[in-house]
Amino acid sequence: MLPSTELSPTQRREMEIGRIQQDIMRRRRRKMMQLLTRLAFFVFLPTLIAGYYFYVVATPMYASKSEFVILQADGSLGGVGGFFAGTQFATSQDSISVQSFLESKEAMLLLDRDQNFKAHFQQAEIDPIQRLAPDATNEEAYKVYSRIVTIGYDPTEGVIRMEVAAPDPQVATDFSNSLLSYAESRVNNLSGQKREDQMREARKSFEDAQKERRKAQEALVELQQQGALLDPESVIASLRGRIDQVEVQLQEKELQLAALLDNPRPSKAKVDGARADIARLNDVLDDLNARMLDTSSGENSLARLSVRIQMAQADLASRDMMLQGALQQMETTRMEANRQVRYLTISVNPVPSDEPSYPRSFENTILAFLLFAGIYLMISLTASILREQVSS
Repeated sequence: MLPSTELSPTQRREMEIGRIQQDIMRRRRRKMMQLLTRLAFFVFLPTLIAGYYFYVVATPMYASKSEFVILQADGSLGGVGGFFAGTQFATSQDSISVQSFLESKEAMLLLDRDQNFKAHFQQAEIDPIQRLAPDATNEEAYKVYSRIVTIGYDPTEGVIRMEVAAPDPQVATDFSNSLLSYAESRVNNLSGQKREDQMREARKSFEDAQKERRKAQEALVELQQQGALLDPESVIASLRGRIDQVEVQLQEKELQLAALLDNPRPSKAKVDGARADIARLNDVLDDLNARMLDTSSGENSLARLSVRIQMAQADLASRDMMLQGALQQMETTRMEANRQVRYLTISVNPVPSDEPSYPRSFENTILAFLLFAGIYLMISLTASILREQVSS
């Protein structure tokens, strides 16, 4: 009458189900432990290390912020240039050029030359991650420079914003001031080269006009000095006046001789005197005409010399007009070149910061956690997909 040791099918099924459930629980606990171990090793531990670095080890960096704009000189320009003059579109290319310059290695080398950029970041007080090696190359220094100097250009407002970080607030301000001076010099060089290109041709035309006018003036003076005659026209007019007087006197003498010869018995003495006067007047007239047409020392006559002087005066007058036009053109070009002048105006000056801006410990720690978690998630998904593909 003792109870049987054999289990009924129902009991055996319940025992098997219990063992399976226990096995599933053990496997779930084991997988959960493995997951927590992997998360702790690949996510929590790196996040803890990053947080320790940001909160304890990282050297605080003080940021100095500044803002500046590049303006164009006021002026009334026609066409599309006049439409965009005074807006940010007129200087957008210059602003982008200045931004590229400030982000370049050239600006870093200038900053290192004037402010000892590399030596400042080689100090022992800076943490090893941000510190430069004593024998650091320009490439390594440029990586640090790219990290601490942040420049952004807002095309809607035309404002360039710059932020410079350094372990010391005064050093950050000095760095910002130096970079602003470099940017101002670069803007002046850009506008200066543009103005010089515009003024070069106008200045050359003006100098050529001056030389040509000087040559025309020298030619006129040389013609006026020939024969010690300053005014050939007055000399010619004087000779013509004397010739007219002699011709009038000659006509009077000829009329007087004709009147004497009309007498039946003219006075021989009077006739001879009249004929002698006519001969003398003819000699004087011939001499004056010879002087009018005479050439001396191989030079042209006074009439031709007068024509040459008139031509030289006309040439000098035209050269004066050309010189005046060249001067007006140069003045116009100078005004247009002045309208191309660019000015760098600082709207926000850099000032030393009282509190460190970097590192942002909490934000950087959360970002590190999200980064490591994302990397772990991507690797886990990739491994799961590969296992599924291999098992299938």
